[in-house]
Amino acid sequence: MRVDLFDYHLPEERIARFPANPRDTARLLDLTGDRLADRTIADLPDLLQPGDLLIANDTRVIPARLDGKRGEAKVEVTLHKRDGDAVWRAFARPAKKLRPGDRITFAQDLTAEVTAKGEAGEVTLSFDTAGPALMEALAAYGRMPLPPYIKRQADEIQDDARDYQTVFAARDGAVAAPTAGLHFTPELLARIEARGVRRALVTLHVGAGTFLPVKVDDTADHVMHSEWGSVPSETAAAVAETRAAGGRVVATGTTTLRILEAAAQTTAPGDDAVPAWSGETDLFITPGYRFRAVDLLLTNFHLPRSTLLMLVSAFSGRERILAAYDHAIRTGYRFFSYGDACLLAREDA
Repeated sequence: MRVDLFDYHLPEERIARFPANPRDTARLLDLTGDRLADRTIADLPDLLQPGDLLIANDTRVIPARLDGKRGEAKVEVTLHKRDGDAVWRAFARPAKKLRPGDRITFAQDLTAEVTAKGEAGEVTLSFDTAGPALMEALAAYGRMPLPPYIKRQADEIQDDARDYQTVFAARDGAVAAPTAGLHFTPELLARIEARGVRRALVTLHVGAGTFLPVKVDDTADHVMHSEWGSVPSETAAAVAETRAAGGRVVATGTTTLRILEAAAQTTAPGDDAVPAWSGETDLFITPGYRFRAVDLLLTNFHLPRSTLLMLVSAFSGRERILAAYDHAIRTGYRFFSYGDACLLAREDA
């Protein structure tokens, strides 16, 4: 499909620079009925039904942005994919003068060697520390890797170490937040459970590739980034039990949907079971995809011409999604990572 079919104009003032506070006061555009309905995240329990299953991503964002020096030259790197206990792929700025064999010093006790160089500013870094010790070093010297479209004044108060982490966060590995999960609070989860909705978790370590634009003209030519994820056996069992009882599977965010669909893709055609599974996935969902695992999707508003806008268009229909985005822009919804959300029903459900 043509990539320009997934384009729209977004005024810059619609890009959220800070999250809603409290989190569940964010707006929620409800697309599950025949007409669009303006609600808030606090209304979510009433939109779910007893017997539904809400699944969220428990990945935890690491402070993956580091400032360092190669000699006297300043270098900024954003880690985006772990290749080993001490090895990460990263996007570097500026990357043009970096060469394999160069050493980058981030702190007196944290350095890395450039072992390979890829395209679009990507380098492979081998750190001088590994495993938990490297995670401790990142916590000491790294910054939260906010997406580039969040722009602020230097004197604006911020707490991204708290704000850019979901209430579900438990497993270190993401370098971008699964942003639909940012809307939840313990109180909201308690209300959802009181409604008779079960909860389960999956993991998908979100990579910085999620921010890369689609630069080709046709979706068939786009190479999707890969990410590691897992569906635990208890979550697979919960999906099966929910389906058998006639309940709906509700995905919190596109990352949750992608790992559930990746697991479902490992079964035979026509079998809509979601097995326990773990591994790398580069599943690229565009209109025409047949969904197997998810009935409802809670998700934020996505960038123009992005793979995520293509995914939600596949889920609920391109024209309906673009009409909803137009409504959201006209009525003041906040977009992207720290923005508002929408609740989508699967078009073929």
